[in-house]
Amino acid sequence: MIITLLAIVAILYLALYLEDSFKVPSPLGLIILSFGIHALMGNHFALIGNTKDFALLVLFLLPILLVSDSLELSVADLKKHGLSLFYLAVVAVALSVLTALLMGSTLFSEYHLSTAAIIVLFAMVLATDPVSVVSIFSKFTLPHQLKILCEGESLFNDATALIVFVFIGLYALNGGEITTAYVTEVSVLVVLGSAALGVAFGYTGLLLMKSTTNRTAEMLILIFVGYASFELAEYFYLILHVLGMHSHMHLSGILTCIFAIITVNHHMMQAAADGEVALNQQEEDLKEKRDVANWVVSAAISKIKATVEERERHERTKEDIQLLALVANTILFVAMAELIDASLLWQYKTEIIIMFVATTVIRAVMMAKFALIATRTHKMANMNFRWWGVLTFAGIKGGLSVVMLMMIPPSFEHLEMFKAVVIGVILLSTFVYSGILIVLISKYQAIFSKEKAEEHMHE
Repeated sequence: MIITLLAIVAILYLALYLEDSFKVPSPLGLIILSFGIHALMGNHFALIGNTKDFALLVLFLLPILLVSDSLELSVADLKKHGLSLFYLAVVAVALSVLTALLMGSTLFSEYHLSTAAIIVLFAMVLATDPVSVVSIFSKFTLPHQLKILCEGESLFNDATALIVFVFIGLYALNGGEITTAYVTEVSVLVVLGSAALGVAFGYTGLLLMKSTTNRTAEMLILIFVGYASFELAEYFYLILHVLGMHSHMHLSGILTCIFAIITVNHHMMQAAADGEVALNQQEEDLKEKRDVANWVVSAAISKIKATVEERERHERTKEDIQLLALVANTILFVAMAELIDASLLWQYKTEIIIMFVATTVIRAVMMAKFALIATRTHKMANMNFRWWGVLTFAGIKGGLSVVMLMMIPPSFEHLEMFKAVVIGVILLSTFVYSGILIVLISKYQAIFSKEKAEEHMHE
């Protein structure tokens, strides 16, 4: 176990070194190094035993990744780009699934996949990885609006894909009947219920935040809010049972966690901003009055220090959370290196390539539709070819796809093929999409920098 720990530390350090020195995205470096060290060390480098253990590991680490990513989203950005994010993370996913239903039977004709099986398969490979996107973007200067669209889409896309997978795909795979009324009812209940529960639990986190000025305690409260809101949503039916309501309904843990953290972060940053405005006003008042008592000046200085310290403490807490998320992501990639069966991937290489190409084309078309719609309304972000390319290849897949994979009943006849396809697409998207993103952003870096500068001029 100590050898494994040392290997994880070494992999993380080398991945960060490659990122800082050669702009190699940390997820890409982590995968390459994990595979390399695993190949060299063999059985001495063991973290998990099987795919089920990996799925449990992802579920254990997922909330900390969500907390880290949610801290980067502001309510102001969500309000400003809400319509655009709704299309990218909800409408585009729904249209992608409908497109998959039209072409799925043709792409995998020899398997005679049912409608439910096609929904399950495509929902798994539509889920994206926010960590990879944030990691790549952190090394470049990009317009804030473009970053919000890509990172916000990656974050909310996971919730949508999981809802489609669980409440529609698995429901139908287990014999449930998919109707328009059922899809509408489930979508509204899950989305609104998850958002309401997340906001409510976020206020609970705010009450806890007011009880401390300790940075470590503040970090622990954020982690508690993230994990507790995630679990409450996943086991929502138990709360209903306690209240005397007999229901098996559960909400989206991802969506609930996102809304809970955004709520806490928004109010903390808003409090700091309001304090700063009040202090600026007080400073102006003091300048106008020449004869001011010393105690008044001292009180004003104390408030300034408190406000600055609160804002700095929150920023450092966010950095601590980001470090934990980076470690969590390293563990996930190390575990994935153990999980991959090269012979299985080779056996289904044709299916993997077909799925990778199909999902890439579907995503490119969805982003093109977004660009077309956005140019016809001032309420959505205007798109150009550069932004379309970045949005298209920001769809890197991640560990959530494997979690969904583990939810499929073991008796499902195409489970082996699904496993190979999902893991194969994750690997291909990580290498291919990351490479294209780096080349694309590097090529247009000067233009992106100019666009960012123009954003500041219009603020």
